[in-house]
Amino acid sequence: MLLVFCGTPRFAVPTLEKLVEAGHSVPLVVTQPDRPRGRGMEVSVSPVKDAAVRMGIPVVQPATIKNDAQFRDQLRGIHPDAIIVVGYGRIIPQWMIDLPRLGNLNLHASLLPKYRGAAPIQWAIANGELATGVTTMRIDAGLDTGDILLQREMAIGQEDTAETLGPKLASIGSDLMVETLGGLEDGNVRPNPQDHSHATLAPILEKEDGRMDFTRTAKELFNRLRGFQPWPGAFTIFRGKTLQVHRAQPVQAGVRLTPGQIGVEGTGFFVGCGQERDSDTTLELIEIQLQGKRRTSAQEFINGYQPKTGDHLGQ
Repeated sequence: MLLVFCGTPRFAVPTLEKLVEAGHSVPLVVTQPDRPRGRGMEVSVSPVKDAAVRMGIPVVQPATIKNDAQFRDQLRGIHPDAIIVVGYGRIIPQWMIDLPRLGNLNLHASLLPKYRGAAPIQWAIANGELATGVTTMRIDAGLDTGDILLQREMAIGQEDTAETLGPKLASIGSDLMVETLGGLEDGNVRPNPQDHSHATLAPILEKEDGRMDFTRTAKELFNRLRGFQPWPGAFTIFRGKTLQVHRAQPVQAGVRLTPGQIGVEGTGFFVGCGQERDSDTTLELIEIQLQGKRRTSAQEFINGYQPKTGDHLGQ
């Protein structure tokens, strides 16, 4: 088929590569404009642009797409069979939706209608889901509300984070998009409307999502730590400074700790959390980093800062 590919993040790269590998023609890739990133604010290109340049595919980076007449004429001139959209980061306007004969096909990193929105991988892990997956869908005017084409489920491992799960979903999603295109062409894939009554949202992450609320259970805090990687992570306050928690795990504590209360046992650094089934829960902090300092083990932190049982985090 003749395809236009719209995408930006690393998650989208395997799909672009797999479409070309499968023999589809991709004469144009659309991605977000280059932007300054990092502490040095150096201008960097998107992972999709980097892949397209490597593959010799022309790239365009319109600042906006809804009213860009030049961009509209460019896509109309290609007359694609479908426009593939994977993490592009722009609302697709109606003129783009109406342009190709097979529509605009999106790969979304959840089992729709669950986790519609910008951060489906992160919120699925943060909410303690045991499984998630990928969905190919036909884009309509809503936010991830279009008809479902195909889906694949994948288990979420106990130690999975958003950083480890994302590439796995990207891989199975790339195969699913190729399968979707073949099924649409031969008539074996038919669109199915979503059941909107079962929809849940996965909104874009904000810094405050990483703030640890110790009235939550230890398991809930552990899941949020895994889900919110690499940003905003999990953080709290220790003696007036931000304390970033890099690794932690729920444990059975030897002493009762109230929410936010610190427990120090030998080289173990613990904090009390909320109740689960009328029992207190405890989180062991394994690797942490105080504001302005390097990442350390709990033992190094205890030796250096001398926290005491009865002290509190979050204050």
